[in-house]
Amino acid sequence: MSTHFATLPDLILEPMVRAALMEDLGQHGDITTRAVIPASATYAARLNAREDGVVSGMQIARIAFHLMDAGLKVETLLPDGSPCKKGDTLMTVEGSAASILSGERVALNFAGRLTGIATLTSAFAAETQGTSTRITCTRKTTPGLRIAEKQAVLHGGGYNHRFGLSDAILIKDNHIAAAGGVKAVLEAAKASVSHMMKVEIEVDTLDQLAEVIATGGADVVLLDNMDTPTLAKAVEISKGHVVTEASGNMRLERIAEVAATGVDYISSGALTHSARTLDLGLDF
Repeated sequence: MSTHFATLPDLILEPMVRAALMEDLGQHGDITTRAVIPASATYAARLNAREDGVVSGMQIARIAFHLMDAGLKVETLLPDGSPCKKGDTLMTVEGSAASILSGERVALNFAGRLTGIATLTSAFAAETQGTSTRITCTRKTTPGLRIAEKQAVLHGGGYNHRFGLSDAILIKDNHIAAAGGVKAVLEAAKASVSHMMKVEIEVDTLDQLAEVIATGGADVVLLDNMDTPTLAKAVEISKGHVVTEASGNMRLERIAEVAATGVDYISSGALTHSARTLDLGLDF
């Protein structure tokens, strides 16, 4: 089970879950359940894994059921960050059958999506075994779901990159072009940055990397779309100067050879934009 993450307060996640429930319930609520399920009916349901993976979204599923009905008894058996096997019960929900049915789809949508992200992240992280390289996500997340998806990356054993545009300076190739070059953009960043803010800059070539190191002011260098031999040279040049991050074309099958270069971080948008939803089901 991954342990380098902290559980977020429900208060942070609740607005996102509430919005999803409102989207599903619409203006008239669950008319099917209201029509066919007696208000007095109670049931015990099990949220089961239908394939192997790494669990995420249990906190959100619990919030979804409790927003539907605070009286539901929800017990998480395999918490976020736990490995699961096909057939494992991740959570049980007991109480009003109507409330369980009305909250089911939102809970499963979140849990399946987030478990898929955690599972893919775990596969990436496994490829770095025996190295000090860490797997990290990007901002390529589903709009409105970034908090949950970045948390799922942590559940899978990965690490988080900056959350958004406001918590770190990341100078990309277009910034460099618009600002007039590496030296100009780093000097501008150094002149405005807070002592609490990190500065990262993207480079495509070893010549750009040398200019970054000579200019100073960068804490992290993003080595973008480099082949493995070039990446290894970049890591060697960067030692003692800047933290290194490899990005671009970071497929699962390439992670082991990239990690072997000694790069500090490997970032991949695939963790969040290409993860397959894991098959979970709520069984009555």
